[in-house]
Amino acid sequence: MTGKFLKFFSPFVRVMPELKQPQREVSFKEKIIWTAVVLIIYLILSNIPLYGVELEKTTDYYYWLRVILASQRGTLTELGIGPIVTAGLVMQLLLGSKIINVDMSDPYDRAMFSGSQKVMAMILTVFNALAYIWGGAFGEGLGIATQAFLFLQLLFAGVVIILLDELLQKGWGLGSGVSLFIAAGVAGQIFWNCFSFVGLNTPQGARGIVVALFESFTNPDLDTGSLVYRGGQLPSMLGGITTLIIFVIVIWLESTRVEIPLTYRGYRGFKGKYPMKLLYVSNIPVILVNALYANFLFFGQLLAGPESALRNPSTNFWLNLLGTFDPSPETAQGNYLIPTGGLLYYLSPPQGIEAVLNDPLRAVIYLAIFIFLCVMLGRLWVEVSGLAPRDIAGQIIDSGMQVPGFRSSERIIERILKRYIPTLVILNGIIIAGMSFFADSLGALTSGTGLLIAIGIVHQYSETIAKEAAAMQYPGMRSFLGLD
Repeated sequence: MTGKFLKFFSPFVRVMPELKQPQREVSFKEKIIWTAVVLIIYLILSNIPLYGVELEKTTDYYYWLRVILASQRGTLTELGIGPIVTAGLVMQLLLGSKIINVDMSDPYDRAMFSGSQKVMAMILTVFNALAYIWGGAFGEGLGIATQAFLFLQLLFAGVVIILLDELLQKGWGLGSGVSLFIAAGVAGQIFWNCFSFVGLNTPQGARGIVVALFESFTNPDLDTGSLVYRGGQLPSMLGGITTLIIFVIVIWLESTRVEIPLTYRGYRGFKGKYPMKLLYVSNIPVILVNALYANFLFFGQLLAGPESALRNPSTNFWLNLLGTFDPSPETAQGNYLIPTGGLLYYLSPPQGIEAVLNDPLRAVIYLAIFIFLCVMLGRLWVEVSGLAPRDIAGQIIDSGMQVPGFRSSERIIERILKRYIPTLVILNGIIIAGMSFFADSLGALTSGTGLLIAIGIVHQYSETIAKEAAAMQYPGMRSFLGLD
């Protein structure tokens, strides 16, 4: 029976724009085409500037959120996937913690849950758009007409992004829009840092490390050895090698599993396995921690930034304990604030080897806090997302299976799973936090968080494409592959 929470959203769900699920089987080629169309539309939105905005003299308070939100400063994707991700996370936490009552086996409840999530994403789009405009993200002193037009642009783009994500989620394409947009943004950043011609024929060479490497072969003034590591957050050969190594390690870890043998209770001789990945919750902990850090940095900049209205001689000491900031050099996209002291300084990753060597204590403190939070939030996610031992034990019993040599009891299977799952969650948090830290410290071609998220998404897409290709060749295997 639908709970009160979903009933509250029911009138809004009915008036929301909706894409229908396909009434026929969508072929693999069609899914590839629709996925490509969705990606192209998003990239087009990411390159259309917001009309009526002058960014040169503004401060980007959301700079640290850009990777997670797949957003582009000053374009129609200014909000990115933020409203969708936030709405999904809130609804998942409410469902997992049993605060709301939803029967996911009931098609009506399931439809109302997804509809309520879309309504919440729309509400957050409106809220974020107003907060961006009134918070001064696009400059101060904007007229009413300009503010209204900016709001309409952001609202229109937000609706389009929500519908693009729904198009893929409903089965017309592959994966989800959220994953696709994040992976595309990170891939674009890596491509730019590899092949950008900006800065060609300068003392340090072009920005793109691959272009700079070939330039060093023909330019006697550019030493190839100097490209091993370049300061100033420029891409380097070390960063490129680090990116490749982390990619290989994460793919290997994603494929490493602990398997618990199972047998069917009703059919003697039928056996199976319950696989648990070494990275049990994948990159979820590092996403949650970085989202938490990014929000701390956002509010810290508002409260303790150099232009904060709270700063005066009597409050400077306390605000400096929270954080001190230096502005980055101004660009066509404005600037952003770099933490240089206070608590927020220790919550931001050191960017490059120079930052680690200049302040190793900060690097150690940051890594220790980062690992601790990844482990704790990973444990929390397991509890609320249906991955806890008691949830898995219930699923195994409901499927008619048991662990050979043990009684068919949910409590006994839960006890067996408790030998593995808590340890896997701790290892997951340590490994993911460590790789994210070293990616940032060694100057990878994108942020550590962005790199880990993108690798996980690419791995998921490779598995999805392999299943779809197998199902296209052998249609009878669709149910076995979990595609129906």
